[in-house]
Amino acid sequence: MPVRSDDRREITAFLGALCLFLSAVEYLIPKPLPFLRLGLANLPLLLGLRFLKPVDLILVLLLKVIGQGLVNGTLASYVFLFSLAGSVVSVFTMSMVYRLGGRHVGLVGVSLSGALASSLVQVALAVTFVFGETARVIAPFSIGSGIVTGLIIGVFAERFVSSSGWLKGIERRYSISLEDSK
Repeated sequence: MPVRSDDRREITAFLGALCLFLSAVEYLIPKPLPFLRLGLANLPLLLGLRFLKPVDLILVLLLKVIGQGLVNGTLASYVFLFSLAGSVVSVFTMSMVYRLGGRHVGLVGVSLSGALASSLVQVALAVTFVFGETARVIAPFSIGSGIVTGLIIGVFAERFVSSSGWLKGIERRYSISLEDSK
């Protein structure tokens, strides 16, 4: 049974608010290098792959990116464009891997693919538009940190999905099957 429109809006709003909260939490965590991010705000997007329609997932993505821009004070800078481009490519990649990978690819693989895609796009933008060839120096650190954080978020998501009473409650409340959502 498909999720009703009102129910999807409620879930979308909640996941968008969760992105904003996690963005604020991540902003408070000290970073040894400016480009290092944990990607906590990607967790609701990763979870949303299981039961949101693509249009709802895009709305959560926009709430995440705009919220991060507001929280970080980067809404009117190239950093916002990097975040937007990285997030769009990440969500697109995660959606494709999730849908096409079927039961052969878990949330760890989905998260890693999204983190890698985001890092690659952001490095390409840095080289092409902002820093030129010197951006290649930080590329290994950016891509490496993306892989590590993608792995951490993916492992957390796998564990959360397997033990979450909250997700089971969503499944019951909205009459959706999270197991068969691919």
